[in-house]
Amino acid sequence: MKHTISVLVENHSGVLSRISGLFSRRGFNIESLAVGPTHDPAVSRITIVADGDEHTVEQIEKQLNKLIEVIKVKTFEANEYLARELMIVKVSAAANKRSEIMTIADITGAKVMDITLTTMTLELCDTYAHLCRFEEVIAPYGIIEMVRTGTIAIEKGSDTFNASK
Repeated sequence: MKHTISVLVENHSGVLSRISGLFSRRGFNIESLAVGPTHDPAVSRITIVADGDEHTVEQIEKQLNKLIEVIKVKTFEANEYLARELMIVKVSAAANKRSEIMTIADITGAKVMDITLTTMTLELCDTYAHLCRFEEVIAPYGIIEMVRTGTIAIEKGSDTFNASK
């Protein structure tokens, strides 16, 4: 089962290395990892998607909390958070296929970032599942190159997860 874990850490060099090393040493697999600043420049937020049972997630939380640079750890429960990923995909786009690709982009909410005589580059920000469906639909046109960010997540409603709480 996939679990989304949010970690607030001190924003300085070496923190990500220690966290990824912790996962590696204990044999935990990271499926997705995204790091970025928060509204406080001294704090970064790491969003980790990891696969495992409840015991594994409990161990991950305990090990993360032992690291000095870790301020707070929270594992989001299903349906209590909003999550998104970004995908940029370059597809083969012969002249006779461009209108079909544009229709797919319009229906799915993808934006055309670049177009050449032979390719189109599309951008889509959505849920993991929607990006997977988009990839399946666009794949027959010939994916030349594709990049995806890790998942980022935020708690639903008025509850917050920040260093001051």
